[in-house]
Amino acid sequence: MIVKVVVLAAYALMIVVVGILGMRKTRSFSDFFLGGGHIGPWMTAFTYAASYFSAVLFIGFAGKIGWGFGYSGLWVAVGNASIGVLGVWWLLGNRIKKMSIEYGVHTLPEYLEKRYDSRFLKFFGALCVFVFFVPYSSAVFMGLSYLFESNFHIPYGWALIIIGGFTALYMVMGGYKSMAMIDVIFGMIMILGVSVLLWCTIEKGGGLSAITAGLSSIDHKLTGIVGPPGVWSLFCLVFLTSVAPFGMPQLVQKFYAIKDRHAIRVGMIMSTLLAILICGVAYFVGATTRIFLSPETAPNAFEGGRPLADKLMPELLTSVIPPSLSLLILLLVLSASMSTLAALVLVSSASVVKDCYAGFVRKDADDSHLTLLMRCGSAVFVVVSVVLAACEFDTIVAILSISWGAIGAVFLGPFVWGIFLKRANRFGAISSSVLGLGICISLCIMDFSKVEAGTIGMLVSLGVNPAFSFTRRLCSSGNAPGEKQPE
Repeated sequence: MIVKVVVLAAYALMIVVVGILGMRKTRSFSDFFLGGGHIGPWMTAFTYAASYFSAVLFIGFAGKIGWGFGYSGLWVAVGNASIGVLGVWWLLGNRIKKMSIEYGVHTLPEYLEKRYDSRFLKFFGALCVFVFFVPYSSAVFMGLSYLFESNFHIPYGWALIIIGGFTALYMVMGGYKSMAMIDVIFGMIMILGVSVLLWCTIEKGGGLSAITAGLSSIDHKLTGIVGPPGVWSLFCLVFLTSVAPFGMPQLVQKFYAIKDRHAIRVGMIMSTLLAILICGVAYFVGATTRIFLSPETAPNAFEGGRPLADKLMPELLTSVIPPSLSLLILLLVLSASMSTLAALVLVSSASVVKDCYAGFVRKDADDSHLTLLMRCGSAVFVVVSVVLAACEFDTIVAILSISWGAIGAVFLGPFVWGIFLKRANRFGAISSSVLGLGICISLCIMDFSKVEAGTIGMLVSLGVNPAFSFTRRLCSSGNAPGEKQPE
């Protein structure tokens, strides 16, 4: 225990030092939010992967999906790496960087305003970012706190306060500069951590063939192409977690900040390799919960004989990982989560400060004033997220699903078609955003699963923009005055 405390203290000190270094390099709003727009490929690749995957993956999704789907959960890893990472970098990377320079924008809602000449889209998008990123952040805080609770026997509430405090500290100090620098270290820890986790799991299970045979003996579908829940459920999981990144503001932001086209090409390869390793290991290990855990061996992970999704992976990690290596796994999840939290804090603060305050309340706000407000907004966002996490109002998977589904429904149609389709217009963009979100929320209220609701909302958003834009053109002579077209 003493060793763990010492290492975590050193880890916390590193965060403070990086925060100070980042603060020294932060002189403007662009520095705080985008690192000045000159971040290199390695930093961007690490920060993209670390922002994409967090405690939500390792604690919530890996356990729940692995328990329910078995090996077929690996399709989610394939989709995340090939679509959510490689596809986003390849199809959008250069276009986003070019667009951000041409339009002179810093945020995704600002782009929607410029592209469609719509102040409504800017305000609506910024409002949705803040509203739905708060529960997303709370889900990450929950995952980390569960892990601290099981490893250090620290009460859940105190774990929340400690983690939230350090997140606020290094974000308020250095912003994106701090995040980009520390994410390289976080990424290296993640690579080492998942490698150790894979090795320990296979060794503990007696080899890959023994693990496969054990899963097959429980239910042969657990080792099949499609797990017990069926094709539709698997499709929804893959679609939600892999397609949403095309419109997730905290991931799109990485391309605003990256240096140039060459950096995008290099970063694309590196981030894809990271995603394959991190996702593949997480979902494989999640499948082994069926082998290692039961109500008798891990009573804390079950209630009435039924598995508690958020408690499966913490229990698995403590049973599979030797005590001498448990600290590394703790740092793995902590590193992934700190980066995700930092990205969410930055983007959410910008939605309030840059998009709403500077966009509607005080348009003449100077750069230093906006930077100060960003620091304050970051601290407030962390506090709100921690308070919500303390309520534990739902499972991590459910919270993340509604957050990703809602944000994807709001931004996918307007953003993706705004870049690729010259004839996409204001009517189609607003309709796709509002209808996509409305259907997503309505299905949740109607008791659809959060994953299904998010998937359907995103599909509606993607389908409505081109359809309604074309319909509007048939009824009028073209775009509404002032709408800008991509080159």
